[in-house]
Amino acid sequence: MSENAADRRRFKRIAFNARTELRQQARTWSVQLLDLSLKGLLIQRPQPWQGDPGEAFDVDIHLAPDTPVHMRVRLAHDDHGQLGFVCEHIDLASISHLRRLVELNLGDPQELERELGALIDIP
Repeated sequence: MSENAADRRRFKRIAFNARTELRQQARTWSVQLLDLSLKGLLIQRPQPWQGDPGEAFDVDIHLAPDTPVHMRVRLAHDDHGQLGFVCEHIDLASISHLRRLVELNLGDPQELERELGALIDIP
């Protein structure tokens, strides 16, 4: 089983529409967020796309006007017009906002605890 398939089982993806910006060095793209999880996010590939897959990206997801989520991410896959990113770093305030969003969407506190446990165990 691939690592991506294992991650999909451990981390539920939440379909969510929010204003999202992706940055890499001096380039910025306003992108369409398709879904996100505690592990990363999936977006529609912007056009034109000139991102360097070997370098990290910064992403800002605006869950609400006063509820931003900031992540440092790496491109994990580029398939069928969609870009999947894995989270490399997230600050405490952002993970708190994201945790609450996942909690509300899962509706199962035990499932959330399993996902948080899997997140901590990741090297």
